Amino acid sequence: MDAAGLMRRLRSAIRRWSTPPPQATPELAFAPVVPKIGLALGGGFARGVAHVGVLNVLERENIPVYCIAGVSAGSIVASAYASGASLEDIAKVACAMRFTDVARWSICRLGLVGSERMAAFLKRLLKTFRFEDMKIPLGVLATDVGTGEPVIFSDKGDVIVPIRASCSYPGLFQPIRHHDRLLVDGAMSVEVPALLARKMGATHVISVALPMQAPAVAPSNMLQVVNRCFQILQHRAEDTWRRHSDLIISPDVTHVEWDGFKSGSEMIRAGELAAEAALPQIKKWLEPAKSPARELNSLPTQQLAS
Repeated sequence: MDAAGLMRRLRSAIRRWSTPPPQATPELAFAPVVPKIGLALGGGFARGVAHVGVLNVLERENIPVYCIAGVSAGSIVASAYASGASLEDIAKVACAMRFTDVARWSICRLGLVGSERMAAFLKRLLKTFRFEDMKIPLGVLATDVGTGEPVIFSDKGDVIVPIRASCSYPGLFQPIRHHDRLLVDGAMSVEVPALLARKMGATHVISVALPMQAPAVAPSNMLQVVNRCFQILQHRAEDTWRRHSDLIISPDVTHVEWDGFKSGSEMIRAGELAAEAALPQIKKWLEPAKSPARELNSLPTQQLAS
């Protein structure tokens, strides 16, 4: 081999040694979506028993609940569940419950009944009585009757007084004095606490809303007239909580009156049927799909301030 050929081979070898091996195209970093499902349970007095049916289905299908928030009747079911009470026990108490278990007729200028009995009722139902001791994060919402603003209870402190406040239906129950505020039913400011569940860390919020009574259910006394009027007002303002909900479950309890405790089993079944209809959507959230980390949140953060 002449000198020129030797030089060509030497240059070719140098190029091979100095050229880095081809690199595989880097893949985007993906992380499996792990939804944090929050439940927001609305008010409805006796009709709140339907919430138990919704929880029955979620527990049966092993749907994880990250946090739970409630107003009015929803706050009782939410607190009992968060405290660790079994759904069987909650259902048993709910179906046997009567108005006088939580109220005592004591007419005064601020309301017709007092809710002192509710404290004893809750101590029998709940397994723990402080927010920081709950098995899952709990939020309870009441309304400041002076300002009209929602008042949020969560994280720490006693749960009994906030629940009594959240259930203090105006005109019927006497308001609850808490520090420098006079508190009434949470549903007066927020019918379903979807935004509260979102603020507690939920990426996917399931709102359970109890629809107003059917037109055929005519009011037969003053309290039923007042209740129907509040339902009409809440129905007209429901866009506020709907926009913070990823899924809305509405058990068909339109035929049940506000104090229809005797229909407990029927309302639980209505909750189960409504939740079963929503299962396909909920299970889609839990499918082991891959999504870029930036897509983990289902709602833009800026909406939380509204």
